[in-house]
Amino acid sequence: MELNTDKMMELIQEYGMKIISAAVVLLIGLWIIRMLLRGMNKVMERKQIDPTLRPFFHTLVGIGFRIMLIISVLSMLGIAMTSFVAILGAAGLAVGLALSGTLQNFAAGVMILIFRPYKVGDAVEMAGYFGIVSEIQIFNTILKTLDNKTIIIPNSKVAGDSLVNYSTEETRRVDFSFAMAYGTSYDHAHQVLLDLCNADERILQEPIAPFVALENMNNSSVNLVVRVWVNAENYWGVHFDMREKVYKIFTEKGIAIPFPQMDVHLHNK
Repeated sequence: MELNTDKMMELIQEYGMKIISAAVVLLIGLWIIRMLLRGMNKVMERKQIDPTLRPFFHTLVGIGFRIMLIISVLSMLGIAMTSFVAILGAAGLAVGLALSGTLQNFAAGVMILIFRPYKVGDAVEMAGYFGIVSEIQIFNTILKTLDNKTIIIPNSKVAGDSLVNYSTEETRRVDFSFAMAYGTSYDHAHQVLLDLCNADERILQEPIAPFVALENMNNSSVNLVVRVWVNAENYWGVHFDMREKVYKIFTEKGIAIPFPQMDVHLHNK
């Protein structure tokens, strides 16, 4: 019993301080890493680094620092790094095969940051969702929808699918289709719509002026197409306001708005 106690004391003396020192270094190291990352974020904000790159760099640098800290702590415990690196390499290969999809997301995230098909703040349509790019992470892209939902999309899905970026160009075209009843004067309706477009200061006159034309003749209506160009930030305002104005002015100007109808003829035998 005395012998076992002596051995235990020797083990405590030999490894106790190492464990305590390693734990202290781990805690202090994590605190320093947190402070460094916080300082890095402030520097990137002060240097006006693109908001698209900040979360990516923050995550990547944080992972790198933590890996180096863990290796240092294991070295303090007397673990041979050559054996550890070999084991880590084998484990990394196994994990890499198991997480091939995650690695694809990481590679896609790098490609997105290099080629920049979109950036934080852009209005985009991707993977069947429409929203504003809130954040580009190393594995995912985060969208905020217009009704304030958070959509998380894997980067590999974004990189491998089609993408519509509504913020790339400064101007956008707004298309409308308005119907009038048969028997209504086309020239009158055409001029009313044209005057309405010209009266809206948000609608651009150059390089392309507002366009109004007869689109088609349906069973119950004659449809007029209206195409106008606006600055990108005015798209939705014009999109909704124009419909409201047309409904009101058609009523004021005596332009009949049609509805589906059917004529039934009865014959007496």
